[in-house]
Amino acid sequence: MVKLSVIVPFFNVRPYASDTLRSLRANAREDFEFLLVDDCSTDGTTRLLERAADEVPGAVLLRHEVNGGLATARNTGLNAARGEYIAFLDGDDWLAAGHYARLVARTEALGCDFVRIDHVRADGRSRTVHRVPHGPHGVVGDPRAAILPAHRTTSVDYAFAWAGLYHRRLLDRGLLRFTDGLRTAEDRPWIWRLHREAESFAVLGLLSHFYRRGVATSLTRIGDERRLDFLRAYDEVVAGAAADRDADALLPKAVRTYCAVLAHHLGALDAFEPAVARALKSRGAEALGRLPQRLLDEALDAMDVTRAARVRRLRRRPVAAKGASAI
Repeated sequence: MVKLSVIVPFFNVRPYASDTLRSLRANAREDFEFLLVDDCSTDGTTRLLERAADEVPGAVLLRHEVNGGLATARNTGLNAARGEYIAFLDGDDWLAAGHYARLVARTEALGCDFVRIDHVRADGRSRTVHRVPHGPHGVVGDPRAAILPAHRTTSVDYAFAWAGLYHRRLLDRGLLRFTDGLRTAEDRPWIWRLHREAESFAVLGLLSHFYRRGVATSLTRIGDERRLDFLRAYDEVVAGAAADRDADALLPKAVRTYCAVLAHHLGALDAFEPAVARALKSRGAEALGRLPQRLLDEALDAMDVTRAARVRRLRRRPVAAKGASAI
């Protein structure tokens, strides 16, 4: 039986993929499988993956004919996964040797639906430790309770899908799938759904997952219209919270988070192509109109002056007629 399925999407990360693949080799075990999803790479990544499929124990190469983005690539891996446990890894990140064996052993000992892990952020030669905003470590708790309080950073704000391990029963319940075609912020509605609907989780202090920042092909570094998918992602977060049995408690957190992320993007308009910056303002104003207005007022009152001013200016912006093109 396959104990662990690791889903690793790759798209044009040739300078980094060798590190990722070497770390998978250092984590190989006879009951582990590594599902390498080539999302239609064009830079030579594919050749590295073809070689890895022959040389890395447990590696299986899955190919996309058309680039679908990270969410769709992860779903392709989920469709093929056979493991009792599921993990995700990005194609430009890497792991210390034995990471997955330790992670599986500690998760099995806890017996919970999923665990979240700390990680090391690699930015050039710099290394910084980033912790899950939840404590204590190694104690099984209620994922729903970890969403709140609304005014603090919590586990749903630490949305990285790769920072954890997930039991197959979550996949069977449909909780591990991502929104197909979502190009950015795909982890946000995913982590909210997981915390709302799973039954148990824990946090582990492993520091053997290395997350690479500053990759040129990352959507956080690209200013085209794909980055605006964060609006659709947070619409999903708000809709899920509104439909929840604890909507009165969860919606304030969802609205605050939406406003904070929107303010962040408004503060970085120079990073967008001009037409996309205009679309961000137009679609952002529409998004604010969809939010519960009382909760929006409360969220803006709780923000710092600079960020709140950005969102308030956008809120006053006239909304384009329905059906008009934003770009």
